[in-house]
Amino acid sequence: MRRVILVLWVLLAAAAVAIGYVRLAPSDPMRWHVEIPDDTNRDFRNGSIRVLETGPDGLARLAGAVAGMPRTKPMAGSVKDGRITWVTRTPVIGFPDYVTAEQRGDRLLVWGRSRFGSSDLGVNRERVETWLQVFQP
Repeated sequence: MRRVILVLWVLLAAAAVAIGYVRLAPSDPMRWHVEIPDDTNRDFRNGSIRVLETGPDGLARLAGAVAGMPRTKPMAGSVKDGRITWVTRTPVIGFPDYVTAEQRGDRLLVWGRSRFGSSDLGVNRERVETWLQVFQP
């Protein structure tokens, strides 16, 4: 019985360390605030890219809409730079997901992806598509 309790304590401590790492690990802008690698709509196992004709003010409009989103903070960039990357954390554990938006002429490219795991179960695709609803009439 003591071994079982000891194993449970060790597992609990390991889980606490893992959650602490997920929550506290720094986000490196050099890794996440990068040019979007494709200019077509694509879905990946851990993210999505969406391209939308918005006119030249698309990034500014998106930035205004994202400013009020829960658990979302800008990490790098600005409207003036033509590219912004935000970090959104999941509610319970705080897994970070990154969304980069880039203005290319009249087109807005938005790339959502997860940091941890090989699949995000469509969460980033849904987030990007929700954010892009600001452009619906």
